[in-house]
Amino acid sequence: MMMDVSRSNPIDLDRAELIQLFGDKGIFDSMQLVNFLLLLEEKVEEQMGRTISLTSQRAVSRQVSPFRSIANLIDFIVEELDEPCERAA
Repeated sequence: MMMDVSRSNPIDLDRAELIQLFGDKGIFDSMQLVNFLLLLEEKVEEQMGRTISLTSQRAVSRQVSPFRSIANLIDFIVEELDEPCERAA
C-alpha cells in the first residue's frame, strides 16, 4: 500500500532542519521512505520537467545523508536540479 505522505504526514517546513526522515527518530520506516522518494521523483518530473534520482550512488554515498532531514533532502534536490541535463548520445 502506497502512503500518501502529502495528506497523512503534514510537515512543518519551518522545522525542516529538525525533522529526521529516517532512522530511530525518523518519520518514515524504510518502505515509507522509498515510497516518499519515488513520489518526490515523480512530482519533480511533473513540475520541473526533469528526471532526478534520489536513490542514486551520488545520494547514498554523501558524507551527510540527504535523508538525515527534510532540509538536507531539499538541498540535495536543488543540487540535482542545478546540474546540467544529461544529453542523449
